[in-house]
Amino acid sequence: MDGWHLLVVDDEPVVRELLAATLRFAGYEVTSAATGSQALEIARDTPPCLVLLDVMLPDMDGFEVMRRLRKLPRRLSGGRPDQVPVLFLTARDTTQDKINGLRLGGDDYVTKPFDLEELLARIEAVLRRAGAAPEDRTLRVADLELDPEGLQVLRAGTPVRLSPTEFRLLHYLVLNAGRVVSKAQILEHVWRYDFAGDSSIVDTYVSYVRRKVDRTGPKLIHTMHGIGYVLRGPRS
Repeated sequence: MDGWHLLVVDDEPVVRELLAATLRFAGYEVTSAATGSQALEIARDTPPCLVLLDVMLPDMDGFEVMRRLRKLPRRLSGGRPDQVPVLFLTARDTTQDKINGLRLGGDDYVTKPFDLEELLARIEAVLRRAGAAPEDRTLRVADLELDPEGLQVLRAGTPVRLSPTEFRLLHYLVLNAGRVVSKAQILEHVWRYDFAGDSSIVDTYVSYVRRKVDRTGPKLIHTMHGIGYVLRGPRS
């Protein structure tokens, strides 16, 4: 989903880093900010397609950030500052807070704690309503096609059956196509915080995926000894 830039604004480092990692894994480009001032500065320099905005920030609340966001130069969001989608994230769940956020121009309001899968679905829905979501989300490298929404993989038009973990691993490699990723990076993004064991599990699952994906056609998954792995198309 290259080019779809999301801005995450939250003063809690753990929440901010978890959201950024999850969104990058889903294929978005992500920039993070810990304060409202940082968020506005980033939005001026790098126009986002959507802002995930915490209401309770140290320098100003999210509602004030929203007001100032609406006054930024018109180059924001394709020249329409009032059309930048905003999804509020907050522990404040009173009806009045929700009404305030939506009346100020917020497109959705999600309370903490939240389910990551539900949040991703809400982001997609907001982007669709805003006319910002891409029609085709399929990722392609050579004759390999990966559909992150439909959870399908094709190699030269033939379906490749993968387990959930194998799919996450291949998805991460495809998102980083042409770039060498280390075992530590793979563990962090594929196994998240659920696995604290030997990194040899990465080698095991790469071999599983390689047997299925590289069974026919040119080899796409390459081992960089002592470094990690890289997925790339055949070199001309």
